[in-house]
Amino acid sequence: MEEKQAREIVLLDVRKAPAGALADYFVICTSDSVRQTEAILEAVAIGLRKEGVLPMRNPEGSADAGWILLDYLDVVAHVFDAPTRRFYRLEELWKDAQVVLKMQ
Repeated sequence: MEEKQAREIVLLDVRKAPAGALADYFVICTSDSVRQTEAILEAVAIGLRKEGVLPMRNPEGSADAGWILLDYLDVVAHVFDAPTRRFYRLEELWKDAQVVLKMQ
């Protein structure tokens, strides 16, 4: 994500969060354009595939819709455009999760 200039990258450990996530970690980032969102999606998929890690299913959402979710079972990645990230406020919803990494 960082290599594709994603902004506000946050890694949350949601294992002990009271809301009960279906994954262990959430990675959340902001993209500035549809094209950048697609580049982030492709970079994550290619990078993890090289490591032998495949997604549980196809990405959900779309770059045009402002949000793509990548489900890798233990880790779920969310790539948002800025307005959509402000609307859903995942960090606020998962405020009890431990912040493992935060990059501006």
